[in-house]
Amino acid sequence: MRASDVTLYDDFAAVLLGWYDVHARDLPWRARPGDPPPDPYRVWLSEVMLQQTTVAAVVPYFRRFTHAWPSVADLAAADDGEVMAAWAGLGYYARARNLLACARAVAEGGGAFPDSEGALRQLPGLGAYTAAAVAAIAFGQRAVVVDANVERVVSRLFALAQPLPGARPAIRRLADRITPEARAGDFAQAMMDLGATVCTARSPRCGACPLSRQCAAFAAGSPEAFPVKPARKAKPARTGTAFWIEHDGAVWLVRRAGRGMLGGMRALPDDGWSARCDGAGMVPLAADWQRAGQVSHVFTHFSLALDVLRAKVTAAQPLAEGEWWPIERIEEAGLPTLFAKAARLACAQGDIVT
Repeated sequence: MRASDVTLYDDFAAVLLGWYDVHARDLPWRARPGDPPPDPYRVWLSEVMLQQTTVAAVVPYFRRFTHAWPSVADLAAADDGEVMAAWAGLGYYARARNLLACARAVAEGGGAFPDSEGALRQLPGLGAYTAAAVAAIAFGQRAVVVDANVERVVSRLFALAQPLPGARPAIRRLADRITPEARAGDFAQAMMDLGATVCTARSPRCGACPLSRQCAAFAAGSPEAFPVKPARKAKPARTGTAFWIEHDGAVWLVRRAGRGMLGGMRALPDDGWSARCDGAGMVPLAADWQRAGQVSHVFTHFSLALDVLRAKVTAAQPLAEGEWWPIERIEEAGLPTLFAKAARLACAQGDIVT
């Protein structure tokens, strides 16, 4: 069915907002329907965290961040390493670097977020989605907010046959068509909530959907067929090695380069693996290396099998720039998930045989 064949009821927004007034999710960054808009800082922070991440994963991070840095000025003044450590485990670490850059730009510009979508787009790290979400939710501006949940809802409402990602311009045009002038922030969040709790990717609960009578995919009996996905490409499989270097109850950690994979994070030294190539397999120093095992991790564009080698060294042995970190406090180092897995594997092996 073509989008032009579908007629939405004139009260589309009213129906959805009526549902949202009853079923809105209770989230720590939100205002309840009908309440004054939430703090733009909290809206922006939550939206950055929620990119490529689930609500359940984000909630504890959001609470820790807002406890440590209650305002955008506090975050702007924070130490880079502390912020990166607090972000550890959320993944997509470029978001944390952009978070700091944006907070500092806002602080330098007077300490307040701009209230228009266009001005928000000028801030570091704010793409079309985040700028629209902050404009609508924090400032009540009419903006077209399209995340993965909204993509799914719109694709099903109009039974769009074009596969992603090519369908995205059409999805945006249709989302624009149904976005109301009033209660723009509530409407955006209602669409998100509908996609997250009712119009789910698998087993959508069409019987509980307030829009089922207007949904072309439901009428056709095939809601799960939308959005149409492109054929999956196999991810490259990479290999590498991480090194657990131990001395006197401490392990040697390095700080990864600011840009690139896991940029700015504390990590175990490794052999230079990347998304484009396997690691070189070269050990960083002469030592009695013992294999602890292997961990695996799936990144956006590739998968990695990482061997973990362990060795004890003397303090006199030369090491590259880094720091000795107490092994008993390794959970506090803020290691990204991949290296946290490697550290747990190394620790589980017990004392290194010398």
